[in-house]
Amino acid sequence: MWFGGSEAAYAIGDVLFGDVNPGGKLTMTFPKNVGQIPLFYNHKNTGRPLQAGKWFEKFRSNYLDVDNDALYPFGYGLSYTTFQYSDIALSTPSMEQNGSITAVVTVTNTGKRDGSEVVQLYIRDLVGSITRPVRELKGFEKIFLRAGESKTVSFKITPELLRFYDYDLNHVAEPGEFDLFIGGSSQAAKTARITLK
Repeated sequence: MWFGGSEAAYAIGDVLFGDVNPGGKLTMTFPKNVGQIPLFYNHKNTGRPLQAGKWFEKFRSNYLDVDNDALYPFGYGLSYTTFQYSDIALSTPSMEQNGSITAVVTVTNTGKRDGSEVVQLYIRDLVGSITRPVRELKGFEKIFLRAGESKTVSFKITPELLRFYDYDLNHVAEPGEFDLFIGGSSQAAKTARITLK
């Protein structure tokens, strides 16, 4: 706990004794080993890891003594309950430069305790004029769910969310395909593909 303040001891006690269900998320990535540093969620594509099964092991790009994944990824958090995400539903798979797409996901508290979850939206530009990160956090919403309850969360994707600075420092949204990821951390597994025309 960073900068817990004068009430930190009481807050920690409430969490440890189960009076409060924790719902915070990490603002950084924790590596498994110092050899992984620097390790952050919005890194550029390195080709690591190469998909297993397509090449001999000696041609794979990975660490010999540790996994490529982080110990605790960006956006990770603990809770006394569990959450399940539905597949992403899109209002439309493509949009014009002045349009928008709504991405909707249903989150269900599958545990026995009430709890809060931070639903996170990440976007990846598949092909850009400059190298783009593998994922960028573009939106989030914190929701509270009672045990067994479900809620629908929607994100409005506009060309503004897809913009980046090109070589000439113009803030542009280039036409092409983008992957959306929605989940509880930067390792979100629910995906959908959209196209900007």
